[in-house]
Amino acid sequence: IIKWKPLVVNLLISLGVGAASALSYDNMKALYADLNLPPLSPPAWVFGIVWTILFFLMAFRLHGLYLGRKQRPQTQCAYHLWRSADIQSALVNLLFNKQWYWFSFAWLIVLWFLILTMIVMFSNISRKAALLQIPYLLWVTFAGYLTAGVAIL
Repeated sequence: IIKWKPLVVNLLISLGVGAASALSYDNMKALYADLNLPPLSPPAWVFGIVWTILFFLMAFRLHGLYLGRKQRPQTQCAYHLWRSADIQSALVNLLFNKQWYWFSFAWLIVLWFLILTMIVMFSNISRKAALLQIPYLLWVTFAGYLTAGVAIL
């Protein structure tokens, strides 16, 4: 049985964080066009598509944790850890937009370890929740490569 109200609320939370990050999209797009980019850098439009998919995955992951948060203390901890990671990813976008590339890269490393911790923690709660984290970890790994490449170039 799908509990629609919590699902809609969790979608709004997750997509709201994504929308807040997207407010600077035009500035980011212009900034990205002017950068010396490392090899394998995708076109600017790819970021919007990937982040939208990731935020949808995050919403469904959040929904599952939300439903189980009162059943086990570790689920409540995982729920709050996820919320922290969601905010951290928005912060990385802000730092990059401010052209603080090395600081953004350092924050990505922290975020990467946070996501890895979530995967381990989620695997003890729900295998599906842990697997839904993997695309996020892969994208943050790639974003780290791109950010370091921009900072170096």
